[in-house]
Amino acid sequence: MITLTPPSPAAPAVEEAPAPVASGLLDRRAMAGGARAMAPWLVGFGLYGLVVGMAAGRAGIPALAGWLTGPALFSGGAQVATIDLLGSGAAPAVVVATAVAVNCRLAVYSAAMGARWRDTPRWWRALAAAVLVDPTFAVGDDRYREGGDPTAAHAHYLGAGLALGATWLAAMAAGILAAGRIPEGLALEFVIPLFLAAEVARKPGTPATRRAWVVAAVVAVVAADVPGHLGLLTAIAAGTGAALVVREDRP
Repeated sequence: MITLTPPSPAAPAVEEAPAPVASGLLDRRAMAGGARAMAPWLVGFGLYGLVVGMAAGRAGIPALAGWLTGPALFSGGAQVATIDLLGSGAAPAVVVATAVAVNCRLAVYSAAMGARWRDTPRWWRALAAAVLVDPTFAVGDDRYREGGDPTAAHAHYLGAGLALGATWLAAMAAGILAAGRIPEGLALEFVIPLFLAAEVARKPGTPATRRAWVVAAVVAVVAADVPGHLGLLTAIAAGTGAALVVREDRP
C-alpha cells in the first residue's frame, strides 16, 4: 500500500522591510553641500564664538565649565546670559530659568523640523536636534523647501549643523585661551550686542514681534539693577508677554 504524503503548505511570503532611511543620512556629498551652504554664516559666528569664549575666560569661572556651555546649550544668546550670571554669582535657579527663556524659540524650530524628521533613526534625531539653532534652521529649511530626496535633505542639514558646531566650539576654545592675552581695553564684547542686533534685523518681523523687541529692550534697561540678577529674565518675560497679548493690526 502506497501512502501519499500531502505536500507541505508553502511558507507564507515574507514581505521585505523597506530599506532603512539611515543608509543615506551620512551621504558625504549631501553633507558637503550643507557645509557649503553654511559657509556664509561661519565668519560671523566664528567671531561671535571667539568673543563669547573670551567673556567666559574673564568671567571668573573654570575654563572647562565656560567651554562646556557651548555643547550643553549651543546657543550664543543663552551662553552669554549664562556666563554673565555665573560670573556674577547668580542663583542656579535664575541661571537655568534665564537659559530656558532665551532658548524658547528653539521649541518652534523643533516643532517645524519634527514632522520632517519623523522617519529618521533616534540617534540621528538626537544629533540633529543638538545643533538646531537659527542658522541651521534657516539652511535646513531652505533645502527642505526645494523638495527632492528627503534623505539627501537630512544629510544636507546635518552637514550644515556639524560645520557650524565645529566652528563655534573651536572659536570658543580659542577665545578662552586668548582671554588673558588680549587687552580688555579693546572691548571686543561689544561685538555680541552688535551681532545679536544684526541677527534680529535680518529677519522679517510682524508688528507683534517688533513690539516684543521694543518692550524687552526697554525693560532690560529699566530692570538692570533688579535684585537677584532677574533683570534679563524679566525683560524676556515682558517681551514674550507683549507678543502674546497684543493682537496683530488688521489692514
